[in-house]
Amino acid sequence: MLKPGQPIPALDLPLTIEARFELEKQDPENFTMLVFYRGKHCPICKKYLTELGGKLDEFTDKGINVFAISMDSPERAAVSHEEWDTHDLPLAHSLSEEKAREYGLYISEKREGSEEPDMFSEPGLFVVKPDGTLHFAVVQSAPFTRPDLDDLLEGLMFTVDKGYPTRGTLT
Repeated sequence: MLKPGQPIPALDLPLTIEARFELEKQDPENFTMLVFYRGKHCPICKKYLTELGGKLDEFTDKGINVFAISMDSPERAAVSHEEWDTHDLPLAHSLSEEKAREYGLYISEKREGSEEPDMFSEPGLFVVKPDGTLHFAVVQSAPFTRPDLDDLLEGLMFTVDKGYPTRGTLT
């Protein structure tokens, strides 16, 4: 389990735009937000990332770098990039099972007869401070009920404006 206030695992993943996402090279004004999603097969993920993509400027204008990450193959991620209306939301892919487990993500296997990949992570959302420590995390065992993006942004700005500390550090 990742602990708030502690360094989070390194991430270095390809993006669908012929570039790489390297967490260690992020230098946000306030936070880096990692939104782990199930993959191309998930209509709830599509809806959530479409909403997030539409609000991306609101996050970046507040000094928050946002990345969506999946265990999808490059080919599956390319389909999401092309067919989902995620605007300029960077989509990272090829997350390994080992790295997903380091982040404490739940792992699921393909349901017989579904379009799911053989294995994929369930959703998670991590907010990382500029020093690379975990500020906030939500990990889910199913695709339902994602954090409301307006509430999340409002809470993160409260954190910044009021100097509200990272909570859950005694875990």
